[in-house]
Amino acid sequence: MRGFGVNTIMPSEVSNDFDAIVVGSGISGGWAAKELTERGLKVLLLERGRNVTHRQDYVTEGKAAWEMPYAGQIPESLTESDYAVQNQCYAFSDYTKHFFVNDRENPYATPDNKPFSWIRGHQLGGRSLLWHRHSYRLSDLDFEANKLDGHGADWPIRYKDLAPWYDHAENFAGISGSNEGLSQLPDGVFQPPFPMNCVEKDIKKNIEAAFSDRKLIMGRVAHLTEPTKEQIALGRSRCMNRDECQRGCSFGAYFSSLSATLPAANRTGNLTTVTDAIVDSVIYDSDSNRASGVRVVDANNHEHRSYGARLVFLCASTLGTTQIMLNSTSERFPNGIANSSGALGRYLMDHIGGVGASGVFPGHQDMYDAGRRGGGLYLPRFRNVMDKDERFLRGFGYQGGAYRSSWSRGNNTPGIGIDFKAELQRPGPWIFDMVGFGEMLPDERNRVRLSKKNKDSWGMPILEIDCEHRENEFAMFDAIAADAEELMNAAGLTDISVNQDKAAPGLMIHEMGTARMGHDPKTSVLNKFNQAHDVPNLFVTDGSAMTSSACQNPSLTYMALTARAAAAAVEMLQEGKL
Repeated sequence: MRGFGVNTIMPSEVSNDFDAIVVGSGISGGWAAKELTERGLKVLLLERGRNVTHRQDYVTEGKAAWEMPYAGQIPESLTESDYAVQNQCYAFSDYTKHFFVNDRENPYATPDNKPFSWIRGHQLGGRSLLWHRHSYRLSDLDFEANKLDGHGADWPIRYKDLAPWYDHAENFAGISGSNEGLSQLPDGVFQPPFPMNCVEKDIKKNIEAAFSDRKLIMGRVAHLTEPTKEQIALGRSRCMNRDECQRGCSFGAYFSSLSATLPAANRTGNLTTVTDAIVDSVIYDSDSNRASGVRVVDANNHEHRSYGARLVFLCASTLGTTQIMLNSTSERFPNGIANSSGALGRYLMDHIGGVGASGVFPGHQDMYDAGRRGGGLYLPRFRNVMDKDERFLRGFGYQGGAYRSSWSRGNNTPGIGIDFKAELQRPGPWIFDMVGFGEMLPDERNRVRLSKKNKDSWGMPILEIDCEHRENEFAMFDAIAADAEELMNAAGLTDISVNQDKAAPGLMIHEMGTARMGHDPKTSVLNKFNQAHDVPNLFVTDGSAMTSSACQNPSLTYMALTARAAAAAVEMLQEGKL
């Protein structure tokens, strides 16, 4: 489907009489569309990428390696010319490259010594088709951190404000996991967790016996293991453990906008979706001090359009939303809409990662792991929870799992001939690995701005991203490596190898913070309902709203914040406050 007009209408037929415009169709945008339409609003959903139809357009789903041109690999010439950044993502392959942007066609700029890996997917559903689905709540340890240690603005909400919305998001999305009673990782509404294998059970026992403050649990992931009636009614079913998630899931077993929120929004009859529609800027009406709509460029023919509505929800991803806001200038807001504080574009964060460890587990040589599952293990944060660690602020967790190596270990092992082949026919050793996910402090020096010289193909100034790890992050990297080695020893592993490769900012794909929430309009962009301090009918609910990053995967928090903001916006609209 080319040009404007996916679903029902062409732009020339679009009335400006929408109640709300939602920009972006990923995790946050899908939730905004669902919540607003279910509350009776007529919603226009704008997506800059192409249309993707659930099931129909999962073109590599179920294909074996021998059915692909390069067995799922991509020629080096193509990764260097078109996918130099996207190729760094764990999910990128020939099976999935159609869900990633072409880097050459979507440029951005960074200083030579400060790499930032911006992983993007421009299509209906956005990166909800590509995420790794770990879904964790933040706790008051996270919501209070900025205030207690003085780094960043105080969150304008606490856990109790978001707890019912976490319930709401988990009930609808479907999160598998276990309740563990941890203060730093609040329990939730879970479907049954995936099982641990025999080695993981032993490692869990060994670690928890050695450390009273550390617990190894199954990851909480957005996979259906026991679907509800509502989920079945939407056409979703139980996870089949095919390990093809980023190709698209026709079962709807993992949560995505295409399998869950957009079908729910469409069944209300209140949703109009337009794809290939690049939002250039928000239109500001100075007389009413309101956003009156958005300006859009057709991705294919570069024609310009404007759409109007009473509410505008920006959910175009952290950097996408920030780019739109910075480009929305007026006499009142010469540096970007709702930016009287000057905080817009600043305090960019991503989780720190890449560092971890692996080792060999000597037991269970008579056992083999069969099949697959939708998630791995999680070891929640234990530093700076009860006792203060003098080396660094905040904390980190680990993700990982155990598996028995197969014949593929021969890919990186020297050898040739009959004996070598015979060795590879036998199962290899049990391997356990883990990688850290740590918190990055909010810092105003980590920022994005619009280029004054370079524009993209649609006439929009490209983003210049200036972001780097600093003293606290490097101290945490060291602790992640040291603790990983200590955990491996306690778990009973041998041949331990510590990985010190630090992921560049952006590569954890949890960028956030550039239009942060806060109490004070002088130091923040949004209030406690994700509503712009300066422009009352403008709401921002993607990662740009985050005031701190915590160390947990953030997507579940985006879902809860979006649902809460949508409910508040509709209530304000009904009360005549907007």
